[in-house]
Amino acid sequence: MAKLWGGRFSKETAKLVEEFTASIHFDKRLYKQDIAGSIAHVRMLAKQGIIKSEEAERIIQGLKEIKEEIEKGEFVFTAADEDIHMAIERRLHEKIGKVAAKLHTARSRNDQIVLDMRLYLKEEIRAIMQAIKELMQSLLAVAEEHIETILPGYTHLQRAQPVSLAHHLLAYVQMLKRDRERFADCYKRVDVMPLGSAALAGTTFPIDRHYVAKILGFSKVSENSMDTVSDRDFILEFLSVSAILAVHLSRMAEELILWSSQEFDFIEIDDAFCTGSSIMPQKKNPDVAELIRGKTGRVLGNLIALLIVLKGLPLSYNRDLQEDKEPLFDTIDTIKPSLTILAQLWQNIKIKGQNMLRATQKGYLLATDLADYLVTKGLPFRQAHRVVGEMVRYCQEKGKELEQLSLNEMQSFSPLMEEDAKKILDVKAAVARRNSFGGTSFEEVKRQIAKIKAELTEELLKQPE
Repeated sequence: MAKLWGGRFSKETAKLVEEFTASIHFDKRLYKQDIAGSIAHVRMLAKQGIIKSEEAERIIQGLKEIKEEIEKGEFVFTAADEDIHMAIERRLHEKIGKVAAKLHTARSRNDQIVLDMRLYLKEEIRAIMQAIKELMQSLLAVAEEHIETILPGYTHLQRAQPVSLAHHLLAYVQMLKRDRERFADCYKRVDVMPLGSAALAGTTFPIDRHYVAKILGFSKVSENSMDTVSDRDFILEFLSVSAILAVHLSRMAEELILWSSQEFDFIEIDDAFCTGSSIMPQKKNPDVAELIRGKTGRVLGNLIALLIVLKGLPLSYNRDLQEDKEPLFDTIDTIKPSLTILAQLWQNIKIKGQNMLRATQKGYLLATDLADYLVTKGLPFRQAHRVVGEMVRYCQEKGKELEQLSLNEMQSFSPLMEEDAKKILDVKAAVARRNSFGGTSFEEVKRQIAKIKAELTEELLKQPE
């Protein structure tokens, strides 16, 4: 079949080259955006008198019919089409004849693909932000039920101080909040209308780019045609933001894996989110969490892959840029289900509060509280730290916990220890005392939850007027 661009060539494209250069097998998912962009473009051409109104209507009707064919599964894609733009234009020629050739007036595939990608990414960012919100809401629901559930907080994976489970979960909510804000900020740089830049230098036709932007719902129009067709910063930024999100999801997955192990036994993941062993009948494996942790490598790799593609490209468009789509699509196809499945997993999780509380009773988690007590009695903190450190060493030698020490034993380390020191060694009271802003006290956690719930009602992305 003759290429739509084939006038310059005396030979047909080798089949091997067609297959090697074709992107139709992955960019066909952009058909809705490509058709929407073409309809907006042809409306503008008619408005500006560049083509006749009746020609525009024939083209628009043909494009709508092609969209329906694709959605019904009747459209035949072939490697000879090269990409989604040529596939649709080829079919338009078959349907309406020579007038189809006027569709491509005043544009290039170079600005056309950037338009498609920006339209597509705007939709996907909104969907991802909604999925992040739903995961945050799942975590908030668990947090609200477990404000007074206490577990060890860890540093260096060693038991450190007691915290509210809600406080621990809110740490992930804060990560996700930042992720959501980053996607909203990324959206601003995606929301730029590129069509009309043509191949690289703009066009001689009297087009109205702002009219096209209004039809397609863009808030801005790109300023430099050479930058426009070669810019993939908006995809890089999306991949970067997605990589940070993936790392957050991986950290959450790691804790789900640890907490569900027999060694921790803090939670039980619902059977619907686990798998078994082909050989060991007793096994219940946290495969969902493990896969989310594992898939993070792909998301990080996709960012690096596109950075490497771009690092040596001169202005303006180069065919290397075709390599932007698969990393982008793969990242989206990884991130979205990961968010959705984690949101559902947290809605069906069993919290073993007694096991969490029991874990706070070993490891001298209230040592800092005892040092703070000595400070209130007038001892400088560094001296108080040393005194309590000596008490901990004594406890280790005697096989005791701090709360098992008698008052006489405590006073042997410091005469400042009085009867009220024993009251310090209560886990629930210790958590309640940590009422500094952003701390783990029950009242402070309630404030944090209320604030985040209020923030989730705010619309981070607004449609242009």
